[in-house]
Amino acid sequence: MRKTRPAIGALFFFGTALVLALYFTFAAVQGSFGLFNRVQVQAENAELMQRRDRLQVELSQLQNKTTRLSDDYLDLDLLDERARDVLGLTRPDDVIIR
Repeated sequence: MRKTRPAIGALFFFGTALVLALYFTFAAVQGSFGLFNRVQVQAENAELMQRRDRLQVELSQLQNKTTRLSDDYLDLDLLDERARDVLGLTRPDDVIIR
């Protein structure tokens, strides 16, 4: 009667394949280019786009004020408002509420 030995080569092959499959699955989920990192990058991207939009609105408002205070176009109401705010000036007919 002949004794049969387990096929160590096949066991080694399937063991190595299993370890590699587990490693690549872990890397696909947790790695630097994995799914979790992708979700985090997308959330950061959305937040940065909202911040960019808010800054663009603020920039357009500042450009509008700059234009209104320029030499070519002088808005006297805005100039009066800024002078009162910066210098603390009032007119005699102003009512001050504290």
